[in-house]
Amino acid sequence: MNKKIEITRKLEFDAGHRIPHHDGHCRHIHGHRYVIEVTLMGNVLNHQGHGDDGMVLDFGDIKKITNEAIVQQWDHAFLVAKEDVTLVNFLATIPGHKTIVLNSIPTVENLAQEAFATLDPIFKDKFGGRLNLSRLRLYETPNCWADVHA
Repeated sequence: MNKKIEITRKLEFDAGHRIPHHDGHCRHIHGHRYVIEVTLMGNVLNHQGHGDDGMVLDFGDIKKITNEAIVQQWDHAFLVAKEDVTLVNFLATIPGHKTIVLNSIPTVENLAQEAFATLDPIFKDKFGGRLNLSRLRLYETPNCWADVHA
């Protein structure tokens, strides 16, 4: 009866970006209130007498790991593609500015893939391979998001 269960934890952060070659408004510097949903798949633990009994994983652990690996890195940062040289150079002139230079254009699709690639090995390694990151959803706006599946 111990079937695989998916659990999801949602966190939020604010970040700026631009899509340099876009034909619309997104070519301009702007920001979003991003929402990240981390969905893990695993078996419910049977650890009688322990705090995690009956859980796949404590939601607090998902929050802690995701905060350390993604949210604290990207929150109130400007996410910029390394190819966007003019903007990278400009941001470098601002003392103490929190800039994250990425290998790809900071679209929601690319950011979701980057977050998945960062978190997947952390959850696998930290919990002995018993958990899989099955989906990562990143909302750019309440109406627009990207999903990455395992």
